[in-house]
Amino acid sequence: MKKIILFSLLFTGILGVNAQLLQEKESYTKGDTLRGSLRRERNFNVREYHLNVKVDPGKKYIEGHNRIVFVPQEKLHTIQIDLFENMDVDSILYRGKPLPYRREYNAVFIDNSKGFQKNRKDSITFYYSGNPIAAKRAPWDGGFDWKTDKNGKPWIATAVQGTGASAWWPNKDHQSDEPENGMTIKVAVPNGLMDVSNGRLTGKKDLGNGYTRWDWKVTNPINNYDVALNIGDYAHFGETYKGLDMDFYVLSYNLKKAKMHFQEVKPMMDCFQEKFGTYPFKEDSYKMVETAHLGMEHQSAVAYGNKYMKGYLGRDLSGTGIGNRWDFIIIHETGHEWFGNSITSSDIADMWIHEGFTTYSEAVYVECRWGYEDGQAYVNGLKQNVRNDRPIIGDYGVNKEGSGDMYPKGALMLNTIRHMINDDDKWWQLIRNYSETFKHMIVDTEMVLNFFEQETKLDLEPVFDQYLRHKDIPVLELKREGSGTAYRWVVDADNFNMPVDASINGKTVRLHPTSEWQKLDVPPGGISVATDRFFINVKVGKQP
Repeated sequence: MKKIILFSLLFTGILGVNAQLLQEKESYTKGDTLRGSLRRERNFNVREYHLNVKVDPGKKYIEGHNRIVFVPQEKLHTIQIDLFENMDVDSILYRGKPLPYRREYNAVFIDNSKGFQKNRKDSITFYYSGNPIAAKRAPWDGGFDWKTDKNGKPWIATAVQGTGASAWWPNKDHQSDEPENGMTIKVAVPNGLMDVSNGRLTGKKDLGNGYTRWDWKVTNPINNYDVALNIGDYAHFGETYKGLDMDFYVLSYNLKKAKMHFQEVKPMMDCFQEKFGTYPFKEDSYKMVETAHLGMEHQSAVAYGNKYMKGYLGRDLSGTGIGNRWDFIIIHETGHEWFGNSITSSDIADMWIHEGFTTYSEAVYVECRWGYEDGQAYVNGLKQNVRNDRPIIGDYGVNKEGSGDMYPKGALMLNTIRHMINDDDKWWQLIRNYSETFKHMIVDTEMVLNFFEQETKLDLEPVFDQYLRHKDIPVLELKREGSGTAYRWVVDADNFNMPVDASINGKTVRLHPTSEWQKLDVPPGGISVATDRFFINVKVGKQP
């Protein structure tokens, strides 16, 4: 699996405890716990997956098997593998003999009377079949996206983030464990169609039964939800750009316009590799695959469905017009190759680590192309999308994401920290160090916090706490006091002492508010707080 790295934590356990206390109270089923928690039956590390599946578009039916290579961390007589309950378990073989199993919700408990031995590499082969759930509106609800192209040919893709990879293939469906040696993906589809999956194409074989099998190999660890099938009448083009193999698979009738449109990948890759470090899956190549759904960050096989438009299906999510200069899906979904695919959160509750950083990468791209001012205008335009409805961090252990604010508010928090540091050379070095230090690793919020604190020497715990674990952003309260102004923070987080910049008489001054009133010898009207650099609200009260 991708190793969960251990840092010497400066604030051991504090944030984790607070998070549990601050989440909205919701009721969860045992099925949620089986999916979201690391129970004893999951105390094994996956080394490899070897997935082999046949897809029948007419019947919307799949059948196949997955050989799972794993190492138990203790002697286990029962292990948990996940597969949605609407799918059939045909058999589970261990050393050529069937093992008994039982099903509970979407979990399959597999018994071995002799036990799987601690620290000894072992494997099972899981045979299965059925009609996987169909996505009603991919990628927002997960499953198979069964579509046809304008020529009536099957055009099929998987998109299962959140829903779970176990919607269509058996695996240990938890973000904390990825196959450290990668995986093979073999997909048989009707002759005349192609499957594009993750990694590199290693070959294809006519099976002689009206099907052709396409074989792919992933060298790097991979998120379960990133494993993808893309089936269609695809045409391919590509090139090696500055040492990186880039391949594009598009519907055959879109080949000409795709060759023009995807030129944007080059300046994007220049920008991201400068700011975030070398593309993290170079061994597996970079691919973009046209899909009927809008897009997903499928590792080394990014799903693209933005209809060759600028913006987000022609719209600018920032409301500034800047977002219509570039293709949102190309930029955002590729940003995930660094943030989400390479650096992965151990629990879905910490998905802000994927989405906040990736949304910030949009502003990074704008800054690379058009300069700092436009980058700042873009990220500030995202404020209109912040709802402040609930905390960004979800509930742990039950497969529960937090608020969708993880996208814009997460990006705006990072932009705030940039301006707390107030040194762009240090900021870009921090972001690159973060990306390279945690490359191909599993992290959580505490680990990100501790890394940022160690690199910046700043007390960032209250900042992370307020933006991530509470629904409201900080409020800087100002009130007239005599001929001057008193100011303080109004926040939920303890010991909140974030500095903030303000313009006073045309001069930039750094203020250091706390929860206690402090005074400036300037009336409130003479103070302009830098809300474009710090994501806060300012409240001006009346003189008591």
